[in-house]
Amino acid sequence: MTPIGRDEAQRRAAEELLRPEYEKEGLVARITRAVDQFIGDLLDAATGGGPIGGVVAAILIGLIILGVAALVVWRLRKTTRRNADASGLVFDERTLTAAEHRALAERLAAEQRWSEAQQERLRAIARDLEERALVNGMPGRTADELAAEAGAALPAFAGELAAAARSFDDVTYGGVPGTPDAYQAMTSLDQRLQAAKPVLA
Repeated sequence: MTPIGRDEAQRRAAEELLRPEYEKEGLVARITRAVDQFIGDLLDAATGGGPIGGVVAAILIGLIILGVAALVVWRLRKTTRRNADASGLVFDERTLTAAEHRALAERLAAEQRWSEAQQERLRAIARDLEERALVNGMPGRTADELAAEAGAALPAFAGELAAAARSFDDVTYGGVPGTPDAYQAMTSLDQRLQAAKPVLA
């Protein structure tokens, strides 16, 4: 079998595309057929293009396979990282002040939506500590990270902060329903933290 040159392959592909049955062919089908044609040409070159053609074709095919594999791995890692990062985050996409989080928490508590009220109260604590520069304004912070950093600045509250972080995780990710007592405990912590002074290193 005589190997087909690049120009000849392009000419044949163009002729094929001009056939009437392809006039209504969709974009995806055309792309798929073009990729199939390209791979077929490479395989033809590998089997009948002599030693140099075979090496070049084998390298190109290998690069295509590696590229596809890398793309699949990248997408899987991105999805896994996004799912992992979403677990335990204090803040969602909204940007509210501590006062706004507190007001929202109070409104939710008045409606007896205790789980959401607890979430908003911890967000109020986190935002207040950020606004007072007691913790860094780190995006993507988890409740446990908040408790650890705030506990270092305010060691007298370290235990309560850790308990508040666990409560937040329980209602947000653990399916544990919020309760009035848990909300009141978090509210009390929030109020006392507002008056607390950091320990100077």
